[in-house]
Amino acid sequence: MSNEIIKVPDIGSGDAEVIEVCVGAGDQIETEDSLIVLESDKATMEIPAPRNGRVVDVLLKVGDKVSEGDDLLTLAVEEGAAESVASEPVAEQPVAAPEPEATQVATAASVIQEVRVPDIGSDNVPVIEVSVKPGDTISQEDTLITLESDKSIMDVPSPFNGLITEVKVKEGDTLSQNDLIVIMIAAAPAAEQTTTSAPPATEQPATPATPATIAAQPQKAMESTLEQEQANKRIHAGPSVRKIAREFGVDLSLIQGSGPHSRILKEDVQTYVKTKLSAPTSASSGLGIPQMPAVDFSKWGDIEEKPLTRLRQIAGKNFQRSWLNVPHVTQFDESDITELETFRKSQKTAAMARGSKLTPLPFMLKACAYALKEIPQLCASLSPEMDRIIYKKYINIGIAVDTPDGLLVPVIKHVDKKGLWELADECVALAGKARNKQLKPDEMQGGCFTISSLGSVGGTAFTPIVNAPEVAILGISKAEIKPKWNGVEFEPRLILPLSLSYDHRAVNGAEAARFTSFLSQLLSDIRHILL
Repeated sequence: MSNEIIKVPDIGSGDAEVIEVCVGAGDQIETEDSLIVLESDKATMEIPAPRNGRVVDVLLKVGDKVSEGDDLLTLAVEEGAAESVASEPVAEQPVAAPEPEATQVATAASVIQEVRVPDIGSDNVPVIEVSVKPGDTISQEDTLITLESDKSIMDVPSPFNGLITEVKVKEGDTLSQNDLIVIMIAAAPAAEQTTTSAPPATEQPATPATPATIAAQPQKAMESTLEQEQANKRIHAGPSVRKIAREFGVDLSLIQGSGPHSRILKEDVQTYVKTKLSAPTSASSGLGIPQMPAVDFSKWGDIEEKPLTRLRQIAGKNFQRSWLNVPHVTQFDESDITELETFRKSQKTAAMARGSKLTPLPFMLKACAYALKEIPQLCASLSPEMDRIIYKKYINIGIAVDTPDGLLVPVIKHVDKKGLWELADECVALAGKARNKQLKPDEMQGGCFTISSLGSVGGTAFTPIVNAPEVAILGISKAEIKPKWNGVEFEPRLILPLSLSYDHRAVNGAEAARFTSFLSQLLSDIRHILL
């Protein structure tokens, strides 16, 4: 055995940073085994072993900057192997080069990219909006098109920064997975794209996947054992795939590759992680709460099972997340809306002349906007770290709409700047869009506060669930005629029940009580809104 210094080969750029060391002292390696992974401003690439041998010492560590010719490691090789290598002409020495994907990236400052429809869960989904046109300069994650299926509305984002050269779809087209959307010039190298070219003959195909559990915390998962690293370096996958696997803490040996020769693609890793995260745990909900046991209800009679719509499933998860994470308190109050209702009914002729429908909701919106300005604690959100409260200088209010597919909450923007007629028209328009599944994502985002009205259905009070990250939601029940003492006698008055649920971390009980009391005063005499 003799020791040989292995050096960094031509990496196609001035220098690069070591982001992973794949071997350690004492490891027995073979030709083409990955030694280190480098990341430059153009590409991520693996440096393979030029020959078989045993690692004596690794001369680099994660974070080092290296360039061509720098010492990489000391390798103990067989005497015969070293002599045969030395006797070969220099021109025939094997050069350690980056994989095809890295080479392609390193030699191009910008490339033409085709952007296609990702996995959207169904086929023949209609395009309801095209957000870009030829000549547009866009950033990664900017919306290209909006699709509407029978289950949801979704945006398709751009995977690259760059310039749009051609748009291949229009509104009304129906698309499925892999259909072409746009052609663009990527302004930055697409270092994260995997290649479909044939792998080197020395690489071994990945072993079939077996069920496993992803580590609960990414930080813990990234601290993988030496045994896992040794196994992963022989997996048939490119550097970008290995990088995303490290970020998610995924053992590549558990994934079945879908590329040529069972090569693992980035999409395979993403699908694996998505599957594991969506799979229910057997013992609990993930928060230490035992799951409900499975019950065979058919033992006691006939049953019928119907699948929940995707909208109801998503809403259910959101409700559970809010209920488990937000300490809910509900403040109950009531408001005398006799004069308000008299005024509203007096405007019926004017509403018909305008082609509008003046319901009590616009009055509720206007009064809530006024109250939120006066008591801003309820127009806020907590920071993710729970150490700051974020006050919003705008008033956007969501209105819960019951649809056949489930609950939707369109958001009316800048309520405080709009009049009653404008709010009335917008309420009707957004409610219609919600029931016809025509809401755009932007029309359901940006809320500061939510109103859930069950007045047309019935009930005296209820506890609405806070629509986190908002900190409060107002529930409105059915108004009822009640006798109220005016100082001389009882007289019939129209009384509206109010139920304010709030996040007790951000809102104190006194603030919530002041809010409902102030709101009650505004609704009992809407002239207060003019003050």
